[in-house]
Amino acid sequence: MSRQMIISVMSKDRTGIVADITGAIYELGGDLADLNQSTLGGYLTMILFATFDRDITPAMLTDKIDAVDSPTKLDVVAREIRETADPALSELPRKTYIMTTQGLNRKGLVYGVSSFCFEHDINILDLATTIKGDIYTMVLQLDLSRVESIVEVRDALDIYARNQDLQIVLQHHDLFKVTNEIPF
Repeated sequence: MSRQMIISVMSKDRTGIVADITGAIYELGGDLADLNQSTLGGYLTMILFATFDRDITPAMLTDKIDAVDSPTKLDVVAREIRETADPALSELPRKTYIMTTQGLNRKGLVYGVSSFCFEHDINILDLATTIKGDIYTMVLQLDLSRVESIVEVRDALDIYARNQDLQIVLQHHDLFKVTNEIPF
């Protein structure tokens, strides 16, 4: 019986940590489908989606990762996903947009932008932020499938950007991909 797990790991960053974590999953027979990893404030944060053909439990998985000989503490949470994964959910919605937002750093920027999205029935698929000096930058991958009028959202976004003194660009994912992807 196949088991699907969502695994979350956090630890002080160090060389080899990704190999240690993915090696523990591999040793249990795990097949990684998705992985998202980032280093924030010197800490590695990682979320993984893995499938196991053997009867692996979340406790077995966390015990295996906890047993890694690591100079840093690995905080691990594993959850079994009992519903069958829908392959369509791993595909981006047709109305996927990328929004970039920049402005002077201040409290509440992410809250404000995420509230705008909520108020306009926009689902945030992915969000990354960074600060350089006084400039705060957000890049959001958005699902606008439930939005009836992109024009109305753009108009509301222009007003929001002016009122918040932000530079905001919203473009369809396909356009963003074509202009930003490095071909192999």
